[in-house]
Amino acid sequence: MEPRPAKSCCGGSRGQFTELSGLPDGTRTAVMTGMEKADTDPAEGMILLPGGSFDMGTEDGEGFPADGEGPVHEVHLKPFYVDPHAVSNAQFREFARQTGYVTEAERFGWSFVFHSFVSPETARNVTQVPSQTPWWYVVRGASWDHPEGPDSDLRDRMDHLVVHVSWNDAAAYCKWAGKRLLTEAEWEYAARGGLVRKRYPWGDELKPGGGHRCNIWQGKFPLKDNGSDGYRGTAPVHAYPPNGYGLYNVSGNVWEWCSDWFSPAYYACSPADNPQGPVSGDARVMRGGSYLCHKSYCNRYRTAARSKNTPDSSAGNIGFRCAADA
Repeated sequence: MEPRPAKSCCGGSRGQFTELSGLPDGTRTAVMTGMEKADTDPAEGMILLPGGSFDMGTEDGEGFPADGEGPVHEVHLKPFYVDPHAVSNAQFREFARQTGYVTEAERFGWSFVFHSFVSPETARNVTQVPSQTPWWYVVRGASWDHPEGPDSDLRDRMDHLVVHVSWNDAAAYCKWAGKRLLTEAEWEYAARGGLVRKRYPWGDELKPGGGHRCNIWQGKFPLKDNGSDGYRGTAPVHAYPPNGYGLYNVSGNVWEWCSDWFSPAYYACSPADNPQGPVSGDARVMRGGSYLCHKSYCNRYRTAARSKNTPDSSAGNIGFRCAADA
């Protein structure tokens, strides 16, 4: 079988549009000193995972070898805590209100919004799209609390996963909460839910018994999402049954930032014990896929699938989940 050609992921990178930013050098990462939560237990509400050994990666024919999804290799992890779901709009709002934190999307003045969610009024002011992923609009005023642009809000979506957060924003939130981002190895171990070498967090069949188990694109990408899985765009944090470890939405819904720098060659040389990723890079790992993933194009909602983006990038399908040391 011929290897599948690597298609670009369904997201956009801020690096393509640096001329729009106007953001001075050295201001992209907020200083979070003294902004930790007071009198809270970081592990409250988190799930303790026992760690141990698991088979990481895949050589599945549906995968993208150019992404570095293989080879399959054994990894040993220490116990750690993980949140049952990615950070919600309500949780991020508490962080922003308590700290006054301003996200990179707000400071840049724009973020990527999927074309079908942009109102006609906002669309009239869109002048740029990425050449490889033209379904993303560069929308001025789009941010975590205005997900589709300045004429949108979070009404009825406080229990949905926060989006338009960069890796730097996610790291800032984690520091405030006394937590951290998952390593890529921890993320895959947690997402597998105790299953061994399965394609999805629930097994090898995408729709067991004909039922939807995740929020991904239903229809012809990128023209029409028929929403047959129950959602167009983001879904609530507890949508769909959790995996074997009690984690929700580790497949689809929103991409989740990991702490690691990305390298497609890393698995061939990564340490077996608690790998932390390459020591440097120009993009950070994202895992899990999003509501825009479709088998015909992205197909990265599989448990072993990998993607990446620059640490200052944000879009309407990128969020994050927190972890903590045990």
